[in-house]
Amino acid sequence: MEQGKLIEFRVQGERRLAVADRPEGKKDWIVIDAGGQSHKVRPQRVDYTVEGTYESSEINGFLAEVESYLDPSSLEIAWEMLIEDNDTVTPQQMAELLFSEQSPVACYAAHCLLSQDKIYFKQKSEHYEPRPAAQVEEIKHQLEVQAEKESEKTQFIVHLKQALAGEEIQWSESDRLRLEAIEKVALGGNNAGKLAQEILQSAGRNFDAQGAWQLLVDIGCWSRHENLFLRRSSYPTTFSKKVLDVVQPRLQFDPAEANDNRLDLTHLKVCTIDDESTTEIDDGLSVEYLTDGTAKIWIHIADPTRLVAPGDELDLEARRRSTSLYLPTGMVSMFPPELATGPMSLVEGKTCSALSFGVILDQSGGIQEYEIHPSLIKPTYRLTYDDVDEMLQLGVQNEPEIADLAKSSYLRRSWRKDQGAIQIKMPESIIKVQDEEVTIELIDSSPSRQLVAEMMILAGQIGGKYGIEHNLSLPYRGQPQPELPTEEELLQLPAGPTRFCAIRSCMPRSEMSMSPIRHASLGLESYVQVTSPIRRYTDLLSHFQIKAHLQGEELPFSREELQEIVYSVSSSSYEATLVERQTNRYWGLEYLRRNSKCVWDVVVLRWLREDEDLGLILIEDLGMELPHRFDRPVTLGERMEMQVTHADPQRDEVRLREITEAEIQATTF
Repeated sequence: MEQGKLIEFRVQGERRLAVADRPEGKKDWIVIDAGGQSHKVRPQRVDYTVEGTYESSEINGFLAEVESYLDPSSLEIAWEMLIEDNDTVTPQQMAELLFSEQSPVACYAAHCLLSQDKIYFKQKSEHYEPRPAAQVEEIKHQLEVQAEKESEKTQFIVHLKQALAGEEIQWSESDRLRLEAIEKVALGGNNAGKLAQEILQSAGRNFDAQGAWQLLVDIGCWSRHENLFLRRSSYPTTFSKKVLDVVQPRLQFDPAEANDNRLDLTHLKVCTIDDESTTEIDDGLSVEYLTDGTAKIWIHIADPTRLVAPGDELDLEARRRSTSLYLPTGMVSMFPPELATGPMSLVEGKTCSALSFGVILDQSGGIQEYEIHPSLIKPTYRLTYDDVDEMLQLGVQNEPEIADLAKSSYLRRSWRKDQGAIQIKMPESIIKVQDEEVTIELIDSSPSRQLVAEMMILAGQIGGKYGIEHNLSLPYRGQPQPELPTEEELLQLPAGPTRFCAIRSCMPRSEMSMSPIRHASLGLESYVQVTSPIRRYTDLLSHFQIKAHLQGEELPFSREELQEIVYSVSSSSYEATLVERQTNRYWGLEYLRRNSKCVWDVVVLRWLREDEDLGLILIEDLGMELPHRFDRPVTLGERMEMQVTHADPQRDEVRLREITEAEIQATTF
């Protein structure tokens, strides 16, 4: 290095030109840049030395001259000329090739082009050699991909700002990938990565679940009441094209034209009894009066197996879902809705395929005779529970079947009680959300609901009985015998919810077995769920097995296959039940939040941790059970009035306080 030499070196990675001023010690030099700033530089740090001598005041003029030579596209022409012979070049040679001169400006310009190039040339010592053609193509492709990513990122930031300003956005496919990254953070995912962090930071939000959730709400992708429980689950909310493609041909199915040896029961009067909002009608009831005056009960169950074959697309999708999902905001069906509410359902006035269970009861309510048939029926009318309750109350004479079904249901309930059935009557409710209005309806244990429940249990008993008699592998449902509190212990608790809660807390979980097992709470030696094959996959399995045996065919599933499927389905079903429970709790807390001024009648059900004064309370009018920490001594079964002081459904928080007698009187007068 000599005084007056113009050199290139780097300061924190940035290219810088400076003029050598004086030595500093044995090896270092002091150099002055265009701004007059001094730098101590060792010769090893010098990347390039320009021919000639200069003053620092000349640097900006020199760079201005160099700028006119800098055309990166010219390197491609040079590369094409050199690649054939694989020749290497120095900056000086490249200056001659590109600019037909080797002036200090031209040579430095060539050095700048070569040293900054990432596509055509790579440096080897003081020379540059052309990259192979294949490598150049790959680098170009990678740069194009990177440029596209940068463009997509820029576009997304624009869309994000527009959405935050309230504009309606048509999100692109690349936008959705970024939105999914934010969703992962909002759902508590730990693998959201750097992409989500950059997006949240650019939007001025915290990189956490709350920040991500709020952003998705603010840009209109999620509602304020987005069902995070459903999103976190593996339950699919839509059907794939592969599944939907098989729907249309099956919508054309006409059971009246099918020739599969079905028993024609279209002459029977068939009533279906459901809530008014029910769209999947999977059971109907008839009474056939025999010549000797005996009443034969017929329980008709929808037969989706006429449209579904074991292992086909519909079957595998239903197996994956395991059950229909019933949420306050609506239902997510196990089968595509067009099928579930159409040809699979027992539709009023239409000929429908069914699996019909005929039974004659003995005087005590036990099963005297029974039969099962794939059948054709024609539902006569659709009734709601309220319709049936009114008919029973008025004693409608021209519909004697309803009264006879009610009598049979009383007889059955009495018979099951004699067999050890355990009845637990806790308040139940249905939460509905429509147009963001939340309502909670208490379900009365009315005669019509008891009638339907007993008939469905009867069909399940018949299914279990058939399985035992023919040694069939079926998904039998059972429940171990509980160790209940003694009569003396129960009498110490007030009658009603508190006493029933004490019994309920002793009940073991139900079990599934491929062999018959006793169901303690139902009082049955064997029981197979068969009444909801459109809505519950294990019921569909029962239909597959029973129907195949009735028709003399080989059973679709061996015991081992059935066991494996049931195990998988039980896991999915548990997850679905958890989603339903969590969603109901969310909307229950939202209802309390919106009605915080209401005073609720509450009963103390049981202790959760008595030493910490933590108990379980029941808001009777809502059928809602909540934990509560008492600030005074209370007894089980004690009744009090409470008001919500805090409810946050998103954080799953609720607090109540007891209303004093003085406060009650103050609000009364």
